Amino acid sequence: MNEPLLNETRPSALSLAPLATDADRAAFRALNEAWISDFFELEAADRAALADPDGHYVASGGAVFMAHLEGRAVGCVALCPEGPGVFEVSKMAVDPAAQGRGVGRRLLAHAVAQARAMGAHRLVLASNARLGPAVHLYESVGFRHLAAHERPHTPYARADVFMELALS
Repeated sequence: MNEPLLNETRPSALSLAPLATDADRAAFRALNEAWISDFFELEAADRAALADPDGHYVASGGAVFMAHLEGRAVGCVALCPEGPGVFEVSKMAVDPAAQGRGVGRRLLAHAVAQARAMGAHRLVLASNARLGPAVHLYESVGFRHLAAHERPHTPYARADVFMELALS
């Protein structure tokens, strides 16, 4: 029987760190391409962000964080600046083999904490109703759904769920 990736007795087995290596960049791209392709089609905005996460997120004042388990990248999340004190939570993905084990929750909590440390007062995100577990995760940490008149512009045709989290 295979040992689970995460359990209550080994929460420290998962490490979270900023995007740092070419292997991280490749994993960021692969993790996101996999889930997007499973549910939707890659769009031009996806291709641009995944081809150059440093240029797309980090150079503009954002960040990309990777989750590693026993030296293997199992998840990622990005923060993209959207304006003064506002970041978009973007490109959050978890390897299917690690899903259901708290990796996404840990990534999201880390992104929220890092956004606060970066001076954010608000987080926004765009998702899709087909991604029920992800939407439920966002709701469980306090993100609220935005009304139609509150929704920001997004380059993603698939986006039909818009949420925000006030940090102050």
